[in-house]
Formats: sequence, structure tokens, C-alpha cells
Amino acid sequence: MASIFNALHIGYSALNAAQIAIDTTGHNISNAETEGYSRQRVVTAAAYPISIDPGQRGNGTQITEITRVFDKFVFNRYTTSAQNKEYSDSLKKNLEELSTYFPEIDDVGIKNDMQNYFDMWQSLANNPSNSSLKVALAQQAQTLSQHITETRSQIAGLQSSLNEQVKVNIDEVNRIAEQIAGLNKSINEEEAGGLNNANDLRDQRNKLEMTLSKLIGSKVLVGQIESRNDIDSNIAIEDGSYTIQVGGFNLVDGHSFHPIGVDNLGNQNGYNDLYYERQDGVKIPFASNITGGKVGALLELRGSIIGDNGEFEDGFLQETLNNLDTFARGMIESTNNLYAQSATSSMRTNTLSFSSTDALMNTDENFNTGTFDVVVYDIDGNEVGRRSITINDTTVMEDSPLTANSIIGQMRASVDDNSDNNALNDIDDILTPGFASNVFQINLNSSYASQGYTFAIEDQGTNFAGVTGVNRFFDGYDAKTMDLNTNLKNDPTLIKGHKSPAEGDNQTALDMVELQFSSIMFKNGTDTSSDTVYGYFDSLVTKIGTKTNSAILSNESITAQYNAVKQEYDSVSKVSIDEELANLIRYQTSYGAAAKIITTIDQMMTTLLGIKQ
Repeated sequence: MASIFNALHIGYSALNAAQIAIDTTGHNISNAETEGYSRQRVVTAAAYPISIDPGQRGNGTQITEITRVFDKFVFNRYTTSAQNKEYSDSLKKNLEELSTYFPEIDDVGIKNDMQNYFDMWQSLANNPSNSSLKVALAQQAQTLSQHITETRSQIAGLQSSLNEQVKVNIDEVNRIAEQIAGLNKSINEEEAGGLNNANDLRDQRNKLEMTLSKLIGSKVLVGQIESRNDIDSNIAIEDGSYTIQVGGFNLVDGHSFHPIGVDNLGNQNGYNDLYYERQDGVKIPFASNITGGKVGALLELRGSIIGDNGEFEDGFLQETLNNLDTFARGMIESTNNLYAQSATSSMRTNTLSFSSTDALMNTDENFNTGTFDVVVYDIDGNEVGRRSITINDTTVMEDSPLTANSIIGQMRASVDDNSDNNALNDIDDILTPGFASNVFQINLNSSYASQGYTFAIEDQGTNFAGVTGVNRFFDGYDAKTMDLNTNLKNDPTLIKGHKSPAEGDNQTALDMVELQFSSIMFKNGTDTSSDTVYGYFDSLVTKIGTKTNSAILSNESITAQYNAVKQEYDSVSKVSIDEELANLIRYQTSYGAAAKIITTIDQMMTTLLGIKQ
């Protein structure tokens, strides 16, 4: 039954409730600037009453729970927005870095170097025997090739940097995921009785969820979400099973953790490949499954699928490298194809990537069907022999026995090239072609060499001289290896602006000038396009500029959206110092009132005991 001691208990329950409310308010204030902290509030209810006649009598108050003001729906929007912003920030930052490698403005950049290079050919065409102009042309050719190789090296360096960032961030993802799995276990233990809320542990988990989402675009799946409108309309908390997925694969399942594997031993360039290992030990390629967060942006730029050659089959940086290689290759081959028409005493190719019996049109090289002419000049520059060599779908370099469908076979065939009925002064008598160790070469027979004879190759669209690099101006085969021919670099006076060795001939130099306006073939893998060197390079730079500009504009929109969602989240869960101070005054007043109840009961008990005396 109720008694004066029960009244004392009522005062004590009020005092205790006010004390806990003050403690919670102090906890909120002390964590006002703690990242990821959700403000907490004390939930009270009337204690179970005492049933006496004439009715139930109140028994004070009780703390039912201490809960955090947290809305899972708002938090999900917040994590998604943060994930998109991290992805956009990373994409924008690295694309802006890439754009600095192509400063195509007045007097700066590869395009300007090309213009200067072709201008030097024009100067040489005006005075084809001037040695100082040849030295200047050699220097400008080296400047152009060096700028191209340096730009490619910068892009490859950025790609390698992103590759290292992928590993660092995946290591961080695994660390966070493992920590979340541990927190799940602790939360389950703390909340096992159904009486306690592991508020601070859940805040820690949400903070890690946010970080994980920013890193890799993870998705949290929970058994159910419970609304607590009876307490606060802003409360909607997750409950039940807990899973974190990335690309459809479970990274965290309750308190179990499944790491993402990183391996760089399976490819020749040491790129970090990602995999997901199933319980049966099977490793599943995983990089292409990651499309969100910072890692998603890094993979979009770096590439996610590594080919058999150790290079990426996708990725914007790899696409840019391929385009730059294609540009350089087109520049090298078109230049060498023209330069082969300048008469010389011997020709020797690069080491070719195909054998003597491979059909030229079946290789990965940029050959075309058609013909090219082998032309021989005497010491005065007069044409003394010409033979047309045909390339069709089955033509090879050399076969045994030699046939009319091989390059060497056609050169060695006994044909009256001069129509003079003399079988001893034709192309097969003057030149000796050969193919050994994947190197094709043509030499003058000694008797004709001693008489000052020279020869050249004039192409009619086969690109034979450009691909093989006979009598080449540029060494190399892509942006990584492009350079002025070693012999010309060592002695620039060997550069030839003529076509025939006749005095004053400047046809090759003029054709080189015209090359900048000519449409040439650019082969990128299996894709072939036709454009000028300026047009193809402008297209390459435009792709980079367009993607960078798009990333910048998208980032502005995503950042604005993120700020709006963050503001909404903060309005729900973030601590307001003004509100907490107001609560502190209110709870302090409540505490004083509860203390007054106790002192009043104490006076009543003193009075009662005084009556007895």
C-alpha cells in the first residue's frame, strides 16, 4: 500500500530521471562536433501505479530507454549522395590533372610542335641542300617526338598512381568492413536482452558505413526498419539481419567478413587486379563490379579488365594512351612511308612483329592491299628502273620456294623492267632483298653501288614502307618509342629532302609539308579511321576536354545536392547547442523540483517523528 516512503520513492524517481536527462544532455553537448554522432534523448514513462482504493495511485517515473534521433531513410539518402560526391570529386580531380598534360593553347603543346616541325620541312624544301636547316629540322623532330613520349609517360604515370591508390583504398575497405563486422557482434551482445540501445556503437557503425560507401559504393541491407513516431517522428532505425554488399557480393554478413582480394602477380605490368574469393576457393574477377565511390572512379579511369598483353581493355586513361599511340603510329608510318621515296643506297626495317610466311593482311599491322613501286636512279638522278609490287590478301614477305605472291619473290622475279630487252639491268639485277631474323632489308648489288646508283620506294596506298620502317625518318612504333632515326640524330646532314638524287630536287620535303593536310589512316586495335594529323590530335584532345568539362559541371550539381541532403541529415541527427542548453535548463529545473519533493517528504517525516516525542 502507499506510504510516506512511497512518496519519497516518487521524489527519488523524478530526481533520477532528471539526473539521467542531464547526463544525456551533457553527452550530446560534449559530442556536438563529433563526426557521425547522433543526438540522444531520454524516453520516460509513468511507473506502474499502485492499486488501492478508491483507485490507482501514481508511483513516479521510469526511464524506458535512451534512444538516438536517427532516420535511416534520410541517412540512406545521405550516404548515396556522399558516395556520388566522392566519385565525382575523384573523377574531376584526376581528369583535371590529365587535362594539364595537353596545354593546347598558343605556342604551347604538341600541336604547336607539329606546326613548327612541318614549317621546318617547308624551310628545307626552299633550300634542300642547306645543312643548318637539316640540323634545325632534326632538332624540331626530336622536340616533337620527345613531347609526345613525355606526355604518354605522364599519362602512364597517372595510371600507375591510380593503380596504387586502388590497392590502398581496397586495403582500407577491407579494414573498415572487418571493423563493422566486429561492431555488429558488439551491438548484438549489448542489445541481446532487448532493454538497452547500443547508441554509440551504432553511431560508430553508421560512420564506417558512410566511409565505406564513399570508398566503394557499398549498399547496406537490413532485415527491417522500425519507425518510432510515438517518441519522435524523425526516428526510423534498422533492426534484424545486417549485410553490406558491393556489386552484388556480400562484403559483411552479420559479424562475418569477406575481404576483397588484391593481386598484381598475374600480369606483366604489375597492375593490381581485384577478386572475390568464394567459400569453395574459386576467385571471381571483381574490379568491374565496383562502379561507385572513389574506387569506382579510379577504376573507370585506370581500367578494370586486364588483357592478356598486360594492358587494360577499358578505362579512360587506357583509351587516351591508345589514342595517343595511334596518333604517334599514324604520324610515324605516314612520315616513313613518304621518306622511303627519298633515294638511298640501302634499306633496313625495324624488327618486325610477324614472320616471313605470315600473310601481311592477316597481321595486326596497318597494311593495305594495293601496290608500291621500287624505283632505281643513276648517279645523275635519272630513273633507270621501276617495278610494281602487289600486296593482296595472301601476300607474304618471303616463302620457299619464292613465288609471285611474296614481296621478295616479286622483287627477284626476272622481268624486263626497262623494256630494253636486256635481262641484266633490271630491278632483280640491281637490288638484293632479304629477310632474316624478322628484319627485311634491300641492298644494291656491289657493281651498281660503285656506280652511284640509288633506289627508293614509292607507295600507292599499301603503307608498306610506313609499317616496315624501311629507310625511315622516325624510329619506334607508338608514342612510347617514337624518336628521330638514330642515324639522322647522330648526323642530321644525312636527312634527305629530295626524291631523286638530282641537284635541287626537293620533292620529298614538299610532300612532307603536304602531309599535314593529307588524310591518313589511323589504326587503333581493330578500328581504322581516316583523318589528318591535326584532325586526329584535335579529336583526342577534345575527348579529354569534353569529359573533363562534363565532370566539372556534374560535380557542381552533385555537390549542391550533397549539401542539401547533408543539411537535412544534420537537422535530424546533429546536436544543436542552443536546443541542448535549453534542455539543460529545463532538466536542471526538474532536478531542483524533484529535490524539493524529497526535502518536503523529509520535513513531513521529521514532523511525524516529532509528534511521537
